[in-house]
Amino acid sequence: MQNQKEIEKEFVDKIQKYQGILHKICFVYSNNYTDKEDLYQEIVLQLWKSYSSFRKEAKFSTWMYRVALNTAITLTKKATLFEKNKTFINDEYFIEENNDYSEDIKILYKGISKLSKIEKAIILLWLEEKKYNEIAKIVGISEKNVSVKLVRSKNRLAKIIKEIS
Repeated sequence: MQNQKEIEKEFVDKIQKYQGILHKICFVYSNNYTDKEDLYQEIVLQLWKSYSSFRKEAKFSTWMYRVALNTAITLTKKATLFEKNKTFINDEYFIEENNDYSEDIKILYKGISKLSKIEKAIILLWLEEKKYNEIAKIVGISEKNVSVKLVRSKNRLAKIIKEIS
């Protein structure tokens, strides 16, 4: 049986290993740097609170995606969330926050940020090369629905990217 310090270290190691996933989610579900940081902290808190319930039946990254996306979707539903920071994403925010991204990637993420909450989740998971059955488990819809929503989301994303580029 692991002691508390071992559990904490294991958790921190996993968060560090998969932090890119969290940053992507925060990036497309927040409006500015402050909101992104707040959302990141809230997701990590929710992951820690529920870590003891992680049964290791699924991969850690799959479980983390589910918790992170549910947290992001739930928090962005609340009218008061991000109320104090009502500024919207602008090109400077994208460029400043993501100097290591190519211009194409910046445009892609800007486009994704304009999708609906469920579309964002499905596109992010698809970009991570998750299989339809894994996306279905994470998002909580059927595989067939994933297929339909993915086609529609990609079409909508293509139109958005065309408009912004």
